[in-house]
Amino acid sequence: MMKSWALLLILAFSTGISRAQEVTLERDSLAEQVESEILAGDSLSDPLLFAFPQQYEYIPAEETPELVADRLSCIQQTIPLTYNSNVHGFINFFTIRNRDYTRLMLRRKDLYFPLFEKHLAQHNLPEELKYLSIIESGLNPRAISRASAVGLWQFMSFTGRYFGLHNDGYIDDRMDPEKSTEAACRYMKQLYSIFGNWELALAAYNSGPGTVKRAIRRSGYKKTFWEIYRYLPRETRSYVPQYVAIIYAMNYAEEHNLADLAPEEVMPHDTVMLHHYVHLETFAQLTGTCLDDLHTLNPSLRRNAVPEREKPFVLKVPVAAKLSLLDNRVAILDSSSRVGKKEIEALVRNTPGNTTGREPVVYKVRYGDALGLIAQRYKVRIDDLRKWNNLRGNMIRTGQKLTIWVVPSQRTQASIAPVEMPSDKTYVVQEGDTLWDISRKFKGLTVEKLKALNNLKDNQLSPGMKLILG
Repeated sequence: MMKSWALLLILAFSTGISRAQEVTLERDSLAEQVESEILAGDSLSDPLLFAFPQQYEYIPAEETPELVADRLSCIQQTIPLTYNSNVHGFINFFTIRNRDYTRLMLRRKDLYFPLFEKHLAQHNLPEELKYLSIIESGLNPRAISRASAVGLWQFMSFTGRYFGLHNDGYIDDRMDPEKSTEAACRYMKQLYSIFGNWELALAAYNSGPGTVKRAIRRSGYKKTFWEIYRYLPRETRSYVPQYVAIIYAMNYAEEHNLADLAPEEVMPHDTVMLHHYVHLETFAQLTGTCLDDLHTLNPSLRRNAVPEREKPFVLKVPVAAKLSLLDNRVAILDSSSRVGKKEIEALVRNTPGNTTGREPVVYKVRYGDALGLIAQRYKVRIDDLRKWNNLRGNMIRTGQKLTIWVVPSQRTQASIAPVEMPSDKTYVVQEGDTLWDISRKFKGLTVEKLKALNNLKDNQLSPGMKLILG
């Protein structure tokens, strides 16, 4: 049986993974698991599926459809809370099968719900949108999906930048609760202005407005989520039912014996304005605080340091650390600025997808291009190109637009320099090339001819190998 992203989060927290670490979510496997069982008619309340220690606790019996529908109608505000078998299946998942996850959300909601409510009110958006972050990230500001969406609101890099969320090798604003929540509100407001329907806006938040518009066209221009349901991707079909189900579970937790025990609270803290590099571990030692607490308060910091940059960084610190700074600020900050800077800079430079000190250019793929050739032209690594453009392999298509981050001194030169194409006689193998790919680039060339010309006994190639073409 597949593990849901919810289960992965529970495992991460129960095994003591540091809050400073980025937790990867398998966001769509929950949808696949539950929807498959709904379609197959399997019982979602099978007691054999309860995990220890749930088998020893009292779990109320599955509620009747009539009661669940009535309860949803009682808590509905602006956004429709439609009841059907899909919604019921997810309600059972959150209240029966995965009770630990719902308890975790009940404990963590006070960390972020007040912040969400503040920003939603400022944008005149429905307050119940605060529950969406539970479906997106499990209220984990450092959550990363397998599609590289990041943070409480799961922004992709491009969308995040569009809404003002900066990210580089040191800082990722998508992990900043305040900044990402503000961006999410602006995005949801934009989506609602496009569709004029909150269920469609939620679907678009999950899969993009283009996907929802295509589903609307394929449905014959139907106007509601449930009318275009079967034309949506599988994960998006389950997204709105999950959202409705978690609202139900959070509001009727007591009725399902899901006690809200020991809620987590925001750590008492103050702020320090930093204009220069600071090594966090040294700072923690000198102020008598815990490094994990600094990471918890500042989830947008991707490294063990505050970088040196033009715009000052507002570091949140435990109250005790601020008191230590009042007594010895100059000495503490000076000592913290002398440790590990070169090592962290080297680590950042060598991290695939690093954008620190670089500027974006957009490249439109032309016929005959290969990822290796484009990387060579722009003096970047193939791994960088993959990371910047969320590519899983080396396949690119003519007309595709790639975002490439270059150092400013190379930007003009790169934009006018021609791509170096293979000569008529030889070809240098790029990473990811296959004999079939290469044969397609040259008229009259076949895989068999390439093997014969180069005395190849198999199809194995290695980057840098020179092949005779004729």
